[in-house]
Amino acid sequence: MAILLFTGQVVAADRSEQAEAARSKAEALEQIAAPESSSQTPAETITRPEAQAVDPAGEAPLDDALTCLARSIYWEAKGEAATDMEAVANVIMNRLGHEGFPNTICDVVTQGSEQGACQFSWWCDGRPDEVMEEDRYEIAKEIARQALNQQLPDRTDGALYFHQRTVAPPWAADYIKTIEVGEFFFYRPLGDASH
Repeated sequence: MAILLFTGQVVAADRSEQAEAARSKAEALEQIAAPESSSQTPAETITRPEAQAVDPAGEAPLDDALTCLARSIYWEAKGEAATDMEAVANVIMNRLGHEGFPNTICDVVTQGSEQGACQFSWWCDGRPDEVMEEDRYEIAKEIARQALNQQLPDRTDGALYFHQRTVAPPWAADYIKTIEVGEFFFYRPLGDASH
């Protein structure tokens, strides 16, 4: 019994160390992607076990880049194909790298909530934001890891905006549609402006 208890404590400590390593690496990678970054030093990449150790139950506060990105991917596209989820990640990363948006992933995800006009609908829908489907969240965390590691190709051709194909927001007429991926349409502004 003591051996099992000790083994459980070692596994928990290892998982905690992996999660902390992932958070630290994600912060460095996020800064490299932000437009004001002067750092050209490559950061260490996040490993799959490290990413999966972060927010395992999908209940943590949104206070680190990996959790904010994974939770956004999950809530915006959890019922869709992995390619749809990847495209949502592309938009968030494109916004992070664009001067018209905030310089952290969490700020990109929560932008507009102070005025009640959220950029990402899941953030202001009034429903709980805890993960319901652990397997889909694991996929979202893996996609977030790849996006932060800059290992995810941009499926959206630089898009900064998207919507599901079942809706027709009025703002879409003001932008160039770059591509359709699964259940989503993706857009970028004319020129380099963002709204």
